[in-house]
Amino acid sequence: MAGNTRYLRNFFIYNHLFSFTFWSNIGLAMKNELFTSVPNSFIEVGLDKNIYSFPPSYTNNQQYKTNVGWVVIENTTESLSLSEITDHNVRRLIILLHNFRKGSRLQNLTLTNMSVDWKNFIKVLQAVWYSSIEYLNINNITQKGDVTSSHFDYSDTSMKALTLNKVLITDMYFSQDDIYNIFANMNIAALTIAESELIHMVCPSSDSPFRYINFAKNDLTDLLFQNCDKLIQLETFILHRNKFESLSKVSFMTSHMRSLRYLDMSSNLLRNGRAEVRCQWTDSLSELDLSSNQLTESVFECLPISINKLDLQNNQIASIPKGIAELQSLQELNLASNRLADLPGCGAFTGLEILNIERNLILTPSAHFFESCPSVKELQAGQNPFKCSCELQDFLRLERQSGGKLSGWPAAYVCKYPEDLSGTQLKDFHLTELACNTTLLLVTALVVTLVLVAVVAFLCIYLDVPWYVRMLWQWTQTKRRAWHDCPEERETALQFHAFISYSERDSLWVKNELIPNLEKGEGCIQLCQHERNFIPGKSIVENIINCIEKSYKSIFVLSPNFVQSEWCHYELYFAHHKLFSENSNSLILILLEPIPPYVIPVRYHKLKALMAKRTYLEWPKERSKRALFWANLRAAISIHLSVADEQIRTEV
Repeated sequence: MAGNTRYLRNFFIYNHLFSFTFWSNIGLAMKNELFTSVPNSFIEVGLDKNIYSFPPSYTNNQQYKTNVGWVVIENTTESLSLSEITDHNVRRLIILLHNFRKGSRLQNLTLTNMSVDWKNFIKVLQAVWYSSIEYLNINNITQKGDVTSSHFDYSDTSMKALTLNKVLITDMYFSQDDIYNIFANMNIAALTIAESELIHMVCPSSDSPFRYINFAKNDLTDLLFQNCDKLIQLETFILHRNKFESLSKVSFMTSHMRSLRYLDMSSNLLRNGRAEVRCQWTDSLSELDLSSNQLTESVFECLPISINKLDLQNNQIASIPKGIAELQSLQELNLASNRLADLPGCGAFTGLEILNIERNLILTPSAHFFESCPSVKELQAGQNPFKCSCELQDFLRLERQSGGKLSGWPAAYVCKYPEDLSGTQLKDFHLTELACNTTLLLVTALVVTLVLVAVVAFLCIYLDVPWYVRMLWQWTQTKRRAWHDCPEERETALQFHAFISYSERDSLWVKNELIPNLEKGEGCIQLCQHERNFIPGKSIVENIINCIEKSYKSIFVLSPNFVQSEWCHYELYFAHHKLFSENSNSLILILLEPIPPYVIPVRYHKLKALMAKRTYLEWPKERSKRALFWANLRAAISIHLSVADEQIRTEV
C-alpha cells in the first residue's frame, strides 16, 4: 500500500511539471485536469515532501521536426513529448517505445495532436504498457476508421496514470463496450478522460486498483457505475461538468466505493426533490463538491453523515430546514451565491468551523450566530445587500466582539439599502443607542413626560394656575349670561367714577376717610361700593364684574389685610383683566399700610407686578400731608371726568 502511494504521488508531481514544460514550449491552451482538480487531502496521502524536482539530466528542449514526421517538443532522460503522431509514423513510434523497456529512466510520455485509427492506438498503448513509462498523457487525439474489438494485455506494467484529453471518435457505428472495457479494466492508480464527450463507462470486471478517476467535462449521466462494487480502492472521483440530474442516484453510485474520500459533482444538473428515494452514501466520503447545480434546501435531507467539507455554492438554497440529520463531522460549509436571507444556525452542524455565506440575500444578519455556533472560527458573509438600519447594529457589535472571525472585513461589507447609504462600509455606519433601542426610547420618553408633568404641576400649584383658570371661567360665564339675558346692554355705559376694592378690616378707613373726602367734597365723585351698589340676587362674582365694567377707575386699598382677602383677589384679577382687554389706565393703587413682600401669597404675582411697575399713592400718617394725598387721588380719578358727568347727567 505504501509503495502504491509513493507511485501515485510521483505521478502527480511529474505529470504536473511535465505539463508545465509542455505549455512553456508550444503555448497550447491545455490544462492537466488530473492535478488542478486533485484535493489537497488526496495529494498529501503518503507524500514525501523531499521529492519536488527531477534528478539532473541532459535535456534538449528545442522543438524540431524529425524525418519521420513527428515534432519533438521535449526530450530529456526522464520525459519525452512528441506531437503530430499519425498512421504514417505510428509504426516508428512503436519501435521507439520498444527501446524503453523495464529499467529505462524514461517515465513520462506526452503525445499531442495524435490522429490514428483504433488498431494503431491500441498498439501504441500496449507498447507503453510494456515499457518503463509510468505517466502517459495524450492530448487532442482523433480516432480514425472503425472501432473493433481488441485484446489488451494488462500484465507486467510500470504504468501508474493515464490521461486522455479531448478524444474525438469519428466512427459512428460501433460497440461502445469495445472502448469502455479497455479503460475500465486498466490496472493503474489514476485514469483521466476529460473533454471527450464520454457518455458512459462500464464497471471493471474485477476489483479495480483505481484510486483516482477524472471524467470532467463529458456527457456522463445518472447511469454511470450504478450497482458497481469493483471500485473499492477509489479515493478521488471527479465528475465536474457532466449531465447528472439525480442526487440520490449519485449517492447510490458511491455506496459501494468504500474508500472514496473526495467527490466532485460541480456544474451538473443535479436537483433533489422530497419525493425522491432516500439517499445512501458511502461512509468514507469526507469532501463533497455540489456547487453550481440546481439544488434547493431539500438537499440537506440527502447528505452523507460523515461529510467533513461541503461545497453548495451557486445553487438555489433559500434556508436550512429544521429537523434535518445532524452532520456532526462537518467542519467547512460553503453556501455562497444562494438565496439565503439570514445567517443559518448550527443546530445540525455542531462542529462547524468555517462558513461561507457570501453573495446571498442577507439584509440584516442575525446577531446570535456565534452564540449558536461556538466552534466557528471564520465567517465569510461579505458581498450581501446589507440594509443599514437599527437591526444591523447588533451585527456590528457582533463584529467587534468576534475577534476577527469575519473574513473580508471591512471591504466586503457594504450597505446596499437605503439608497442614501448605498456604498457605505458597515464600519462607517453608526446610530445612537437611543434611536435603536425601543425599550430605552420608551423609558426615556416616559421619564421626560413625567418630569414635564411634574414641572407643570409644580408651576400650576406655585402660581395658583387652577385658581386663575377658575376665575377666567367665571368671568367668561358671567359675560355670556349678560350677553344672553340683556342684549340691549351689550355696550355698557359708565355709571361710576371709581370702584372701590378693600378688605373688610379696612372698611372703617374707607367709610370715614375715603368716601367722605371723595363724594362730599368738590367734584362730586360717584363711587361704587359693594355694600350699597351690589344688586341682590346676583352672584358676588357677577356683581364685582358689573361694578368694575361700569366704573371708569378701580381703586384698590392695599394693606396686609387686603392680601389675605379672597374676594379682594377676585376684584384685583377682574380689574387687571379689564386693564389688558380694554388697553386702559384704570387702576389706582392706595397703599394704606406697608406690605412686607413675604406676606403677599404666591398667587398674588399680579399684585407684585403692579406694585413694581405702577405708581401708587401711599396714605400718609402725618395730617399735614393728607391734603396733598386727596388732591393727587382726585386728579387721578378726574381724568375725562366731564365725559363721565355727561353720561351720568344723560342717565338722570
